[in-house]
Formats: sequence, structure tokens, C-alpha cells
Amino acid sequence: MARLPRYTIINQPQNIILPVKNGTSAFREDQDYQYFHDCLDAAAYNYRLKVHAFALTPGEVFLLASPGQADSVSRTMQSIGRNYVQYFNESYNGSGTLWQGRYRATVIDERQYLLACSRFVETAPVRAGLVKGPRAWRWSSYAHNARGKIDPMITPHREYLRLGKSSAERADAYRALIKQKLDPVIVADIHEKTRKGWAIGDSKFIRRIEKLGGRRAVQLPKGRPRGS
Repeated sequence: MARLPRYTIINQPQNIILPVKNGTSAFREDQDYQYFHDCLDAAAYNYRLKVHAFALTPGEVFLLASPGQADSVSRTMQSIGRNYVQYFNESYNGSGTLWQGRYRATVIDERQYLLACSRFVETAPVRAGLVKGPRAWRWSSYAHNARGKIDPMITPHREYLRLGKSSAERADAYRALIKQKLDPVIVADIHEKTRKGWAIGDSKFIRRIEKLGGRRAVQLPKGRPRGS
């Protein structure tokens, strides 16, 4: 199956998943997580990628971010892949890549899904069985968005800023959202559409994205003949 062309819509938030090669753990020690964070921070700054949320887990890396230029996402991910893999292989006498193919990404309707995707990202360690709650996982943006512990890498999206007039109000409101467990159907939908490159949003959003992106933004109904 031919790969769909990537979306390159400036300032449109994207949900991004970088899968780790089967049987491999991308992080072994705290210093590995910190080095990856630093690589992401530097690359996002250099290529104008605004990171709204992230979670680093041994099996997958999750990001919610908005590109400031057409190649922000691709160049950031290329930089991370090059620098972190070199560091990891030198640290653990490894060779080859850590990743299961290329990163997966898709655009989202921020008004409907920005906060849902942020919660999807920051609760990934819980779904992976690493911790019982997101607060217990150090290597995510949860402490910034929900606890007020500043991570300079994070750029708050306007949908997050609407949660309150002050940083404390926003953190309180966001914690309340996190406590409301995401519907498993929504989790599965975000995961599947991100992996397949289908836009996440309502029909109006989909039509706009198809026009801007120059390709289909949703999967054809099952059983529909090609070319119909």
C-alpha cells in the first residue's frame, strides 16, 4: 500500500506517535529519558515546533504539537532519530535503528480534540501499565499541564489557556479533566487515526483539511468500490 502524503498545515495541531521497534526498549535509565527530552527540546526550538504535550515510554513516544513551518514535524523527528539513536547505540553498544518504521502523525480539530489528545498523550504511561496514575510518571508533560511545574519546552495551546484565567486555575481544571477517564472508544479512535494518517475531527473539519491538504482525510467506508 502506498504511503499517504503527510499533512503540512502550519499551526494545525498534530497528534504524533513514534513507535519503538518490537522487542526493544528505547529508554533504560533516567539519563536516557532526559537526553531524549533535551534532543526534542532543541529540535523543536530549531524547527519551530510548538510542543503542547508529550509522554516518553519504553515502547512509544507520544507528542501533541503544532508546526510553525511546513517541515517542522518531519525535521524535528529526523533530528531526534539521528541524535538519540546515536547516543543510545554508543551508550549500550547497540547498532541500527530503535524505531518501528517512520513516525505516525495526523492533524486534529483543536476545538473538539486538543484537550482529548493531550489527555491521550499524558495517560499513555498508565495505559502501558507503567504507573497507576499520570502523576507518577516523570517523563511526560503532566507535571507542567496539571501541576504547574514549568517545563520550558511546553507551549500552551489556546484551548488549554481557555481553561482558566491563571496558571493555577488552568492546572486545576486540567487535573479535573484527567480524572475523567477518556472513553476507550475515543482512545482507540485517536490511536488508529494517528497511525493511519486520517484527520481527527467532525465532517466540517474533515472537508477543510481535505481542501488544504489536497487528499482524502478519512478512510473510505468498508466495501466501497475504489474510484466510486
